[in-house]
Amino acid sequence: MKFTLACDIMMDLEGSIRPAMYLAAELVSRGHGVSMISPFMSSDVEESLGERGITPVNLRSRLVARNTGLSLLWFESWAREAFLGLNSRHAKDDFSATVNFSQVISLPSSFWYLQGPPSIALRDMESELSAGFRFAFNVLRPFVQYADGKLVNRMDRVTTMVIANSKFCASMYDELGIKVNHVIYPPIDCQAFRPSTSRPSSEYVLAYFGKETKFSVVKKVADAGVKIKAFGSKTPFIPEKLLKHNSVDFLGKVSNGELVNLYSNALFTLFPFTHEPFGYVPLESMACGTPVVTNGMQGPSEYVDNEYTGWLFTADDELAQKSVKLWNDGYPSQLRMNCTKEASKFDTRFYNEKWLKILQVTEEKPISVGGCLKAEAALAE
Repeated sequence: MKFTLACDIMMDLEGSIRPAMYLAAELVSRGHGVSMISPFMSSDVEESLGERGITPVNLRSRLVARNTGLSLLWFESWAREAFLGLNSRHAKDDFSATVNFSQVISLPSSFWYLQGPPSIALRDMESELSAGFRFAFNVLRPFVQYADGKLVNRMDRVTTMVIANSKFCASMYDELGIKVNHVIYPPIDCQAFRPSTSRPSSEYVLAYFGKETKFSVVKKVADAGVKIKAFGSKTPFIPEKLLKHNSVDFLGKVSNGELVNLYSNALFTLFPFTHEPFGYVPLESMACGTPVVTNGMQGPSEYVDNEYTGWLFTADDELAQKSVKLWNDGYPSQLRMNCTKEASKFDTRFYNEKWLKILQVTEEKPISVGGCLKAEAALAE
């Protein structure tokens, strides 16, 4: 059986690409043929896919923002499809996807895996954007909202069954008029993300710096003298005052191996955010045995259990105050064991099992109204 998975731009195999990669690896291991199509892939990604037995289909979109960072590059790729339909035009006329994991290429698909519409993400992030980005967004807001709505409805029309990566994500697409059939949470590889030590140093708090980070909260915690180590590669969004803060050690982009050690030895992971459909950082931290301080909303609130695997807050001041208290007083060691136990429920094998059940319906019979009902039944088991 041959399967085709569509993805966003693929400069690496992290972030929103992971759900597709875990499924692709599982299908290859079972002897299936797998192709992955993307508007643009780096040469390293193409090589890596080939080494894993996956056929890369690189549409080679001409992206002018190639050297400005992944976030702006993704937005350009989205705009090409939303306003002009350029990404899908570069695909062959008869090309279709078994599962479309992308939000930037509209292809006829059996399944569309939703990971978040950019118009709502930008709306939520506005308060933490720099003055320049905020001005640009306010000018473009009506055009972005209109184009996003048109694109998701176009993608919905060519898809048989729609699956979201969280209940919150499903609610966002409901705002745009899209009926979501089911939720399949993204996976985490618990063989890779697991405690690297039985005696964590707990000498720092770990934070992620990205476009969705609520930097104002991080600064409050740092101003109180909490030692913070931070990682992330989206430097255009990081305030200079945090990069130069005496209590902040910004490490930039780190390897997965380094990240596991950082998670494992942190006292806790600080993750205040403006917008997060699911959120890998809190789950990775939990898998490494480290509880999380985060906002009690959106994706993370669906798997971080308050006072069991972390702490959830609706008010930013309370989140910052709790972070300082934990730094000074600590917490029961039992929480670390709770974290690994709960994170294991999101392991890749459970994720793959769900997909294999519904893809079996596709293998037996091309997905149709009847096939969609069978797939829904498989997911409900």
